[in-house]
Amino acid sequence: MDEAAVREHAQAMCDALVAGDVDRAIGDFSDELRRNLGEVLALLPLPISEATIESVERGGSGLVVVVRLVGETDEVQVQTRWKDRDGRPRVVETSHLSRTARAEGEPADEEEGAGE
Repeated sequence: MDEAAVREHAQAMCDALVAGDVDRAIGDFSDELRRNLGEVLALLPLPISEATIESVERGGSGLVVVVRLVGETDEVQVQTRWKDRDGRPRVVETSHLSRTARAEGEPADEEEGAGE
């Protein structure tokens, strides 16, 4: 399992989350995570308007991908741990890293230009 393959699968998961396609987004989840899907979905700011991969790093026997997810009222960072399962990358663990409340109506990408 290499970083490029994991990044590709993580990007597909992000794209599916933004599209609102939860079934496709959990396509790479391990059987264990699927059994606890409610706990995983509770981490997410649904609906998601933006999802970006912040980092991909080797961590122990797998790869750790940090994803930034932007919803209507908050923004979260979720850490996902990926391992090889049956010859393909699978998410085996998720954890919440941070949550930031967003001002109502604040655009997701408006960080610059506040003083203009």
